[in-house]
Amino acid sequence: MKKIISISLGSSKRDHAATMELMNQSFSLQRIGTDGDLHKMIQLIRRYDGTVDAFGLGGMDIYIQAVDRRYTLRDAQRVAAAAKLTPIVDGSGLKNTLERRVVQHLKKETSILDGKKKVLVTCAMDRFGLAQSLEQNGCEMTYGDLIYILNLPIPLKSLHTLALIARIVVPVIRLLPFRMLYPTGDKQEGSRPRYPRFFAGADIIAGDFHFIKRYMPLKLPGKIIITNTVTAADVELLRNKGVKTLVTTTPEIGGRSFGTNVMEAVLVAYSGSKKELEAQEYDYLLKELDFKPRILDL
Repeated sequence: MKKIISISLGSSKRDHAATMELMNQSFSLQRIGTDGDLHKMIQLIRRYDGTVDAFGLGGMDIYIQAVDRRYTLRDAQRVAAAAKLTPIVDGSGLKNTLERRVVQHLKKETSILDGKKKVLVTCAMDRFGLAQSLEQNGCEMTYGDLIYILNLPIPLKSLHTLALIARIVVPVIRLLPFRMLYPTGDKQEGSRPRYPRFFAGADIIAGDFHFIKRYMPLKLPGKIIITNTVTAADVELLRNKGVKTLVTTTPEIGGRSFGTNVMEAVLVAYSGSKKELEAQEYDYLLKELDFKPRILDL
């Protein structure tokens, strides 16, 4: 049995373990949260290095993609460097392939994207493949990178504009402590609504679930959520807020959807590679394994 461990900067309250079968191979999946403790993450990676088939880096990105440029986040790079023997991935490679395929699936197999839907992507630099695919499929986009990272109520309407701004601000942002950029530890458990009018004005809210959960308003009547990494409690929370439809880009395993970092680690382990794969390799494996999004009518 191949073993995958996701070491997460997020809350330990979301820890989970499960097994899955892929193409006659068995996988053990475990998520270990460190409640915002970077030092503990490094210790855990060093402890398990060489004893597991792949690591997922959870609750933080090594890279963010701003259209035509990829930037490395300093804190995440330092954590990932603790893995000397076992490949470690943050999910960014899979986001850029799997989430494009999810949009194609929704367009072809469902009515979710019919009409000119208004979409809020909470952070496009974190979900570039998802954002670009939605824009290319004719959605009316709002990108919340400035709103939900820098707390500036400035909606961006195109990825071209985002790229221009990113070239100015990201070289500085990438050096900041990661906790200033993303909800970590206990912040993943609470909610602090921020600029709810942008949620209210959208038909679809898309992006990382911790961004959505942290900043969403008290009610989301009739909204469609496209996200990842939700627990059974998260599903119930969204139902109580009035969400109409939940789409998770990764499949349900053991009662929840694991993060893209876990599923990317599964694909790396399945392939036998000792490093992250190229985009075309992920795409080939996704076709072979026939991953489908989970769609729940709430």
